[in-house]
Amino acid sequence: MSSAATSTSVDQTLPSKAIRARFDSDDFFGHQQAERSALPNPAPLLENLTRCVIEVLAGARDLEQISRWVTDDVYRHLLKRVVLSARARQARGQRAPIRPTFTIGSTIISEPRDGAIEAVVIVHSRARSRAVALRLEGMDKRWRATAINVL
Repeated sequence: MSSAATSTSVDQTLPSKAIRARFDSDDFFGHQQAERSALPNPAPLLENLTRCVIEVLAGARDLEQISRWVTDDVYRHLLKRVVLSARARQARGQRAPIRPTFTIGSTIISEPRDGAIEAVVIVHSRARSRAVALRLEGMDKRWRATAINVL
C-alpha cells in the first residue's frame, strides 16, 4: 500500500515543482531598443555632445557631465583619453586647462538601421580641423552614444 501511494505522488507534478524557463532580468529590466519614430531629432544632441567631448578632452569640462548620454563602454574609452590628455598637459607644464575655442562645422548623418544614427561632425579650431565620429542608438526612448571617436 505504501508503494502505491509513493508511485502516485511521483507521477503527479505539483505546480510549484513545474520546470519553467529561467527569468532573465536583463531582458525585462535592461535597455529597450527604440524605433526612430519614437526618438527626437538627433542633430542638436550630435552638436552638443561633440562640443562636450572636445571640452572634456581639453580638461575644461568634467566627464561626469556627459555620462547620461553615453554607454558604459564609451565612458571608459573617454576616461582613458582624458587621463592621457591630462598627462600630456602635465608634461608640457600647463597648469590649468584652457577652454578650447572652436566652431562646429558641417554634420553628416546616416541611418544604417531603424533606431541607429551614425554621424560625423567637423570641428574647426584655429590650428586645425578635426572630425568627430559618433554612433547614436535609441534606448529607452532617447538617444545614447554607443561609439565616439575624435579623429
